[in-house]
Amino acid sequence: MPQAIKKSAEDRMDKAIGALRRDLSTLRAGRATPALLDRVQVEYYGAMTPVNQLANVNTPDSRTLMIQPWDKTSLSAIEKAIMKSDLGLTPSNDGATIRLSIPMLTEERRSELVKLTKKFGEEAKVAIRNVRRDANDDIKKLEKTEISEDESRRHQEDVQKTTDKFIAEVEKVLAAKEKEIMEV
Repeated sequence: MPQAIKKSAEDRMDKAIGALRRDLSTLRAGRATPALLDRVQVEYYGAMTPVNQLANVNTPDSRTLMIQPWDKTSLSAIEKAIMKSDLGLTPSNDGATIRLSIPMLTEERRSELVKLTKKFGEEAKVAIRNVRRDANDDIKKLEKTEISEDESRRHQEDVQKTTDKFIAEVEKVLAAKEKEIMEV
């Protein structure tokens, strides 16, 4: 039973790392990628809908995103959603497509992005620590009925080792993203 608890905790910690990577992919590091628009929600017929469900998003070159809506009537809604987002990009509309030019990052914007990266990293660490707490609580419940105190302590130490491994992974992912952001 404790093995199942530890396996479940490890799976949940791995999902926290995956969520961190997804969040970091939406941060702009000076080049165009469709993942920049993942957090942009468009009000479309009364429902909030992601841009990638309303249009094709292409990168014709490293500094441009091109959005081609499937329904031409959604063009202005997509444009408004991009303007409202925290991307800091101004869309240009030619009547059929929207183009987003990705400017070079300033030093100030780079430092803001690094702060945001650290915020995402801290959220991932909190999620991992919450998983650790849940796993330890489950092991302590088993201590009352199925396992000895020594076994409980040993399993909790294993959970802590797993937690430390995933926290180190978060640090590695953050360091790579910060390096990418600060690259000129």
